Amino acid sequence: MQRRYGYGVTLVIIGGIFLSTSGILLRNLDAATGWQVLFYRGFAFSLMLFLLLALRYRRDTLAAFRGIGLAGLWAALALGLGSICYIFALLWTTVANAVFIIGSAPLATAFVAWWVLGERTSRFGIVAMLVSLAGIGLMFADGLIEGRWQGTLAALGVVASFVVFLLLIRSRSHVDMLPATCLGGLVMGGIAGLFVESFVLSTHDLGIAIAMGCLQFGVGFWCFTVATRYILASEVALFSLTESILGPLWVWIGVGEQPSFLTLAGCMVVLACVGAYSINGIRSERRQLQAS
Repeated sequence: MQRRYGYGVTLVIIGGIFLSTSGILLRNLDAATGWQVLFYRGFAFSLMLFLLLALRYRRDTLAAFRGIGLAGLWAALALGLGSICYIFALLWTTVANAVFIIGSAPLATAFVAWWVLGERTSRFGIVAMLVSLAGIGLMFADGLIEGRWQGTLAALGVVASFVVFLLLIRSRSHVDMLPATCLGGLVMGGIAGLFVESFVLSTHDLGIAIAMGCLQFGVGFWCFTVATRYILASEVALFSLTESILGPLWVWIGVGEQPSFLTLAGCMVVLACVGAYSINGIRSERRQLQAS
């Protein structure tokens, strides 16, 4: 790994800022439905990423897509379904509730890797996973009380799909899987197209949908991907909490969407667990690098 710590951290923070704008962008829609946003967001994201891949691989672009194999196609499906759940989670519940449940994905990935793949996990990590479940439980209870349980379930769907996506990507770590990510946008847009009643949007809503594909999702995801070349995976997970912290803040300031007490309590539990788990992981990875 090429260590350019400051550059890597800056990329993750920038990526988190871009990704954190999803809630405030959705709250400023005039009349567009979730399916309409997903349709244009998905194809805008795929087009942008395809152009970047074409610039990188030129004549070998199609070969790069063939190289992802069957695992890449499954990863694209997982990413596309997760992206659909992501939009509806933000539409069906508070931004704070959704993004902090989604922010538990690093812990969920570690748990599944330990349980399914047999990867070693420290006792500290297991404790962090179990405690974070309590925080998610508080937010789920809030969703039941407020009648927003569908949004909580959708957020859990994002976590599940993200875990599957990461494990599939890890299984092909020797291959550039960005083409699979590109195909994920097509899955998102293609499925959404089946449910769109009208493809006509106002200029305002169309601009938001395209911005969510090219800037919010596209630039944010690109920053995270590049950052992994320069800083540790646990450091990416830690600094990506920028998204979880800023997302609820934007809608609180912009549209007055204030989280409930249960949501705030659950948020603090999940934030503390993910932060502590990431810091512990950073120390562990650094010890391994020094020993090698």
